[in-house]
Amino acid sequence: MTDTARDDYDSPWKEALERYFPEFMALLFPAIHAAIAWSRGYVFLDKELQQIVRDAELGRRYADKLIRVYTNDGTETWVLIHIEVQGEAERGFEERMYVYHYRLFDRYRVDIVSLAVLADEAPGYRPVEYRRGRWGCELRFQFPVEKVLDWRGRWAELEASTNRFALVVMAHLKAQESKDGLMRKGWKLRLVRLMYQRGYAREDILELFRVIDWLLRLPDEVEREFMRELMAFEEEAKMPYITSVERIGRQEGRQEGRQEGLKSERQLLLRLVRRRFGTAAGEPSQALLERIPDPAVLEELAEVLLDCADGEAWLAVLARRSQP
Repeated sequence: MTDTARDDYDSPWKEALERYFPEFMALLFPAIHAAIAWSRGYVFLDKELQQIVRDAELGRRYADKLIRVYTNDGTETWVLIHIEVQGEAERGFEERMYVYHYRLFDRYRVDIVSLAVLADEAPGYRPVEYRRGRWGCELRFQFPVEKVLDWRGRWAELEASTNRFALVVMAHLKAQESKDGLMRKGWKLRLVRLMYQRGYAREDILELFRVIDWLLRLPDEVEREFMRELMAFEEEAKMPYITSVERIGRQEGRQEGRQEGLKSERQLLLRLVRRRFGTAAGEPSQALLERIPDPAVLEELAEVLLDCADGEAWLAVLARRSQP
């Protein structure tokens, strides 16, 4: 059984990167993580990056992020992170990295560190620099690259890690590797269990599950099986974090559906009233019908309407039935 819906890698990576930026850096760029003064905080510079992107649109955009950090020596540095999430190697990627880099520097005159995370499925696709030159005038721009695919050979390290971003990488790898719905379901359950085993807080479990759920999409039938198995696991663990939220969502959905159904029944009944007795009976009927929350009562009133001789008789019955 295969999920025919197209996988969305860009959006969950963006959300996970924003929420777990320090852990993202610690996992994928540990040397740079060690050089950042995390106690001074960091700021996402979305507006600044958008200005550059509008000026230099080069091909498809991905999960680009621009973040201001401080180094351990007190220097302000801007980190440009460009996440390549497409399934195929792309020509011109190195040029786009360079153009974004020099335009940011030209506009803001601060140190820019451009990092590339390649999340594609092509093992040989590893752009690391951009070069141009003629007649002795040479340009060479290099940037650090992390290939997510390489973590397949470091799976045990990911499973043993307490870094929350490791789960994002694991989910991404299994989404690329497992196209069969049942296989995906198994890995999805395994990753959820791993969150509980690591003792994450409820908020982190819910947030990470949202990313994992986004990456490891399942066909509807398999998704229902997954939720049943997840509910059994959470009941056994006595921590119904995810399924309790799911049940609340279903209850809210049912409530919304019920309200929409009542609205439709009231509108239909009101049209019949106006058709039989005119607007004089229709206006007061609308206010009285809003007081009736039971669809069974509305159904009975539709039959009563047929037996009423005039608008006054109808309004008298409706007034009695709409009493709390």
